[in-house]
Amino acid sequence: MTIAEINSIALIWIGIALVLVPVQLKVTAPYGRHSTNQWGPTLPYRTGWILMEIVSPLMFCIFFLSGNGYKPAFTWIAAGLWACHYLNRSLIYPFRAKMGGKRIPLAISASAIFFNSVNGFLNGYFLGNLGSAYPDDWVLSWPFWLGLTLFILGFGINLQSDNSLISLRKPGETGYKIPQNGLFRWVSCPNHFGEIVEWTGFAVLCWNMPALSFAVWTAANLIPRAISHHHWYKDRFQDYPADRKAVLPFLL
Repeated sequence: MTIAEINSIALIWIGIALVLVPVQLKVTAPYGRHSTNQWGPTLPYRTGWILMEIVSPLMFCIFFLSGNGYKPAFTWIAAGLWACHYLNRSLIYPFRAKMGGKRIPLAISASAIFFNSVNGFLNGYFLGNLGSAYPDDWVLSWPFWLGLTLFILGFGINLQSDNSLISLRKPGETGYKIPQNGLFRWVSCPNHFGEIVEWTGFAVLCWNMPALSFAVWTAANLIPRAISHHHWYKDRFQDYPADRKAVLPFLL
């Protein structure tokens, strides 16, 4: 597959993400605090989470490692960043988060598995087979260093925000509280904001269409969900901070 061909697939993939934004603004995926039993069969939340998240690093690794293209040092760094994110997301986070007793619709897990399969394929294939598109000194370029900085910043924000949410409940406690630490002072979902920054950084450092498609999908998925979370908080807590935004500090 040539760069032009995989770029065409990525462009179609971006188009699908943009088309689905209005749908996601109207229909909130029913898991977590938005759980419902009206979406058919369900799985234990932790099981469903691991199944849908582990697909992305597996697909990425399969296509990256089996790719027969030239792999400069940069491609291994990008693969390492991908693996670092998904090691936390698929194997560490679900055992730290308080997911006991919660359920997730099988339909949601299946749709996430499909997305992560396509996403892992696009990015793994490009870096594994088309690495010759990058000069050997790409690690000295401004897109690489700007993108790496954004990725690390976003990963840190996401991790710190997850830690704040996890620490809200003491052992044995259930229910929800208003988070106050870190970027929660300004937005309802800094964890989503951090992930958007993270994959925007990945798109900049990779400077290719598959990475851009992931950044677009991340924003297209997480901005509507953050808005739903924001409305949920405001409806549930009368003393919720009125000046707090949903996901983008001071903006949205």
